[in-house]
Amino acid sequence: MDFKKLIIIGAGGHGRVVQDVALSMGKWDEILFLDEGVKENGFDMKIIGKPEDAFSYIKEADVFVAIGDNNKRKKMVLDLLKKGASVPALIHRSAVLGKDVTAERGSVIMAGVAVNCNSVIGKGAIINTGVTLDHDNIIGDFSHISPGATLAGTVKIGEGSWIGTGSSLINNIEITEGCIIGAGSVVIRDIKEPGTYVGVPAKKIK
Repeated sequence: MDFKKLIIIGAGGHGRVVQDVALSMGKWDEILFLDEGVKENGFDMKIIGKPEDAFSYIKEADVFVAIGDNNKRKKMVLDLLKKGASVPALIHRSAVLGKDVTAERGSVIMAGVAVNCNSVIGKGAIINTGVTLDHDNIIGDFSHISPGATLAGTVKIGEGSWIGTGSSLINNIEITEGCIIGAGSVVIRDIKEPGTYVGVPAKKIK
C-alpha cells in the first residue's frame, strides 16, 4: 500500500537524520515520531507516542526504525515485519547507486553515499553519511557502516557488525557477525572471530 504518512521510531540525533533522508525523497505528506523521554526540539518534529505504539499505526503508515543500537533495531524491525508492517528502505536523493544495487527493508542510505554495482544492503542496515561501498559488497542485516568509512570491492560484512567512522577495508575482506571495527582502523585481512578490532592494521583488543 502506498502510504502518505511515515512513522519514525526514535527521535534522537539518528532519527533526525533519518527524517532528512525521508524528506529528501518527497514521498510522504506527513512524518511523525515515536519516542520515550525525548522532547520535541524545533526540528519540525511531532512526537505522538512511545515506540511500542508503532503497531497501532501499521494499517495507516509506513514505519521506520531509527534506533542506532544494532540489537534493539533488529528486534523492533523483525517484530514489525512479523506483524505485517510496511517498513521501507530510505535512500537520500544525493546518494549514488550503481547498477543492480539492492537495499532491503528497514535499511537507510544517508546523504553523500556511493554504492557501486551489484552490492546488497541487508535489512535494517545503516549506511551512514559519506560512506563509499565499491562493487559487490554484501552488508549484513542490522549492521552499521559509520560516516566516512570506505569499503573496497567484494567486501562482506556480517550481521550486526559496526564499522567505525573513517575506517577502511581493502578488497575481498570478510568480517564475521557481531564485530566492532574502531574509528580510523584499516582492515587488511578477514576477521573470523567476533570482537572489537582497532588500529592500522586492525587488531583485536577484546
